[in-house]
Amino acid sequence: MPSKEPPRRRVPGPARSRNAGGSGRPRPAARPEGRRPRRPAAKKRRGGSPQSIRLGSPRPRLRLISLCLTLVMLAFVVRLLQVQAVDADTYAAKAEANRYLEYTIAAERGEITDRGGIALATSVDAHDITADPKLFTPKESKAPDAPQQAAALLAPILGKDEAELAKKLAAKTRYEVLARRQTPQVWKQIKDLKSVFAEKAAEDMAKGGPGANVLAGVLQESTTRRVYPNGDLAAGILGFVNAEGKGGGGLESQLNKQLQGEDGKIRYAQAGGRPVPTAGSTEVPAVAGTDVELTIDRDIQWAAQRAIADQVEKSKADRGYVVVQNTRTGEVLAMANAPGYDPNDLARSNSAALGNAALQDVYEPGSTSKVMSMAAVLEEGVATPGTHVTVPNRLHRGDRLFRDDIDHPTWYLTLNGVLAKSSNIGTILATGQLGKTQAEANKVLYSYLRKFGIGTTTGLGYPGESPGIIAKPQDWSTSQQYTIPFGQGLSLNAMQAASVYQTIANGGVRIEPTLVRGTKDADGTYTASEAPERTRVVSEKTARTLAKMLESVVDDEEGTGTKAHIPGYRVAGKTGTANRVDPVRGVYKGYTASFAGFAPADDPQITVYCAIQNPTEGSYFGGQICGPIYKKVMEFALKTLQTPPSGSDPARLPVSFKPGE
Repeated sequence: MPSKEPPRRRVPGPARSRNAGGSGRPRPAARPEGRRPRRPAAKKRRGGSPQSIRLGSPRPRLRLISLCLTLVMLAFVVRLLQVQAVDADTYAAKAEANRYLEYTIAAERGEITDRGGIALATSVDAHDITADPKLFTPKESKAPDAPQQAAALLAPILGKDEAELAKKLAAKTRYEVLARRQTPQVWKQIKDLKSVFAEKAAEDMAKGGPGANVLAGVLQESTTRRVYPNGDLAAGILGFVNAEGKGGGGLESQLNKQLQGEDGKIRYAQAGGRPVPTAGSTEVPAVAGTDVELTIDRDIQWAAQRAIADQVEKSKADRGYVVVQNTRTGEVLAMANAPGYDPNDLARSNSAALGNAALQDVYEPGSTSKVMSMAAVLEEGVATPGTHVTVPNRLHRGDRLFRDDIDHPTWYLTLNGVLAKSSNIGTILATGQLGKTQAEANKVLYSYLRKFGIGTTTGLGYPGESPGIIAKPQDWSTSQQYTIPFGQGLSLNAMQAASVYQTIANGGVRIEPTLVRGTKDADGTYTASEAPERTRVVSEKTARTLAKMLESVVDDEEGTGTKAHIPGYRVAGKTGTANRVDPVRGVYKGYTASFAGFAPADDPQITVYCAIQNPTEGSYFGGQICGPIYKKVMEFALKTLQTPPSGSDPARLPVSFKPGE
């Protein structure tokens, strides 16, 4: 059988195209694998060269993008190095400042007590109401007007202006004080409100709401508030504490450094205004202030304050003061002013009553000053209590005609009688014997006035204390040469006046007055105050003689101070009625009435001085309105200190003499 031939393989060749004519052009040869096709020839433009299309290279764009990314990454790297290496401590401190809160722990202010340990000024728990304004922003509080809402709620509780509170709550800080030293009751009201709003916020969040809470940022700091348990008692001495917790007057100001102690600090982490217990805290404990024990006796202070307040009101006077002093030690047992004020309620107090007028007011003392003139006359030996002094109704000296407080016929008085009847003319005549000339006499008298402490502060160091006014003798005017001996033309304060009589009562030795008896530190250690300075002013003989002469003022029926008589006790005293310089107008207007003395006269223990400024109703004489005050206060003090009655009768020195004797 014939064998079959295998099928023939078609060899690729030129393609033939078929057309209607049956003829065809050869097809292009097949492109070998891997060879890129040729671009078609560009079409020729009409009448000219062919048009070419070129695609841009991507490499420049890639390089630009790479460069930008590199710069961005470089900036991140630099910033990262700055934050974590170069300024790491700075940023850590900022973060810590925002996370950690630091508060001051107020030191408990020292207590002020009387000599028996009875509290006159003490401190109780209180709260400073503060806020973190960041927690009142819309983001934190979930309320657009949180500061305004919170201010409206807090203003009536704190007694503050609503607009001012809103301003503080919207501040760009993390700490604002809304009100200082509020009572626990005030903080309880705020705390109750905070609880109500917190519950409402929780309920709102549970329902899918924002949970707005406008009081979450209201906080408190525990502190203390100064209180005065006895109200206005001894307010002039104690002073007060201002809103910043510092002494604003009186001993509170003078002894502020000792009383305030040293504040402590506490630092803790917080989140949303709440402490983070696990983050730990650091605390520097506060050191309590020093307790101060005064020389004041609360009961005697009460008696003095009540007596002067009643008389000032009765006489419709501007003011008055009473000073009670221990004759032997110089300790001030009472220092009362009227009108006074309540340091617990300064807002309702009269600003004119703030301060301690007994130390800060200066005035012309009048006849109570005559005891210094008599001391000079006796000490210089130019006269004795029995020296005869003829006192006319008028006395011409310099450019003035001098008179006594009443018209009288010629008096024939002893030097003792001049003091007992408080004769201005007799005092001028007596002090004129201190020198061969009036100028010499002036110098001698001036030296004694200075020894008694006139023109210098008392030594108490009290804020605002006045040293008084006394010109040098060469500067005395013609009238002052004759008015200063009877207490016009010089000025002093009530404490200085009391100190003059303490000096006589203490045998001629002046003791600087003291108000602070001792202090007790935070650890309980008691430290007594240093002994006050003592100065011999006149001899003991002169002082004893003067004491007997002063008894005539009270005991003799011709004396001007009979209303100060105390049954069972020998009383030495002196009245005073001076023309008063109006502190506003600077001219003489009205009177200053006063009385000073000590008891028992035979063994002096207590000195009392009283003065009333510008009495306008009833009598204005010192013996009439201050004598009874002296008696009330002295009687009370003698009984309180259990001073035994006098064991002898008064000396009863002669007051007058008969002409020709």
